[in-house]
Parts: sequence; structure tokens; C-alpha cells
Amino acid sequence: MKVSPSILSCDFAHAADELHMVKNTGADMVHLDVMDSVFVPNMSFGPPVLACMRPHSDMCFDVHLMMKYPDRLLDDFAKAGADIINIHLESDAPIADTLARIRALGKKPAITIKPKTTAEEVFPYLEMVDMVLVMTVEPGFGGQSFMQDMLPKIAQLRAEIDRRGLAVEIQVDGGINADTAKLVAEAGADVAVIGSALFNSPDPKALVDQVHAL
Repeated sequence: MKVSPSILSCDFAHAADELHMVKNTGADMVHLDVMDSVFVPNMSFGPPVLACMRPHSDMCFDVHLMMKYPDRLLDDFAKAGADIINIHLESDAPIADTLARIRALGKKPAITIKPKTTAEEVFPYLEMVDMVLVMTVEPGFGGQSFMQDMLPKIAQLRAEIDRRGLAVEIQVDGGINADTAKLVAEAGADVAVIGSALFNSPDPKALVDQVHAL
């Protein structure tokens, strides 16, 4: 199973050092949560901060746009160094057009669904994306508890993706640690976003190795 550490849980006063630490764990990518205080009740950072981080890491930047209008800043995030641009199905963007624009910018399009959104609602877009992110907490804040009732949704997506023979990865974000990563892997997930559990771990590399083995 792949690991995408969520930089939202890092010490931003030492972001460059934290990015180097993430690389040294052997993680597969870096997860960057962008929040606009409208779509979710919190605010994080935008393209300028992403652009400042980019020179300090050659890892894949997995950018999760928790924004009401993610389509308005696609060019800016692409220029700032995003590799994967992930929009919410529940946003007010024109979903199909926005995913197509992300692809046209040379980036990998991905789509996220909140806990109350069903797996079936994302089925029409599976051919347009490289990844589907299933939120296992309500988006907006780190450190929340894992919602175990999201496991059947992951399994539904896995079955549909496999039925169509698509190369679409399933990513899971929210309350992921060594124990819950095992549960989502068994349900069919491919990528674990790990925030607090990794940045608060006494041995982040050991945690990444443990999840990689799932």
C-alpha cells in the first residue's frame, strides 16, 4: 500500500525540513490539503505556499483542493508544482470540465467524496480520473477519528473499478494509522493519507514501512 503523508500535520515553521523527513521515510508522495474556509470551516494555504515548498522536494505533490470553486485556481496550482490535482465531487465546479482541464494541464486528475456521498455518485467520472479519494472523516480538520462505516464504500469502488478494468487508485484520508490502514487495505484501498499518526510518531519510517507491507 502506498503512503501519502499529509503535510497539514507538519511544523510549518520548518516545512522544508519536514519535507526532507517525509522523503527519508520512503513515502510515495506528499499530500497537501488546500482549504478555503468556505467549502470547509478551515483555511490552510494556496499556490504561493505550494510554490515555496516545491524546490525542497522532488516527490509527487498530491494536492487535495477542499474548495467551493477549485476550477478558479487550476492554472495557479499547476504552475506552483502540483502533480495530482484533486477536486471534491461536492464542490460547485463543473466536474467533468474541471477534470478535463486538469488533464490538459499535464496533471493527474483525481476526485474526492465526503462521508455522506455515496460511491455510486462518483461512478460517472471513473474514466476521467487517476484516483478517487474516500474521506473517512469530515474534511476540514486533522486529528479526527476514523469512520469505520466508510469501509463498504471503499469496497464498492474497488469492485466497480475492477469490473471496468480501470487503472484508478483508491486513496483514503482521515484517521489513518497502522491499524486503520490495514482495514482500508483489506477493503481495497491503494493509498493511505497519514497525517497526525506519522508526524507524531517516534519512528515515521517504521510506520511507512508497516503500511507499505499491507
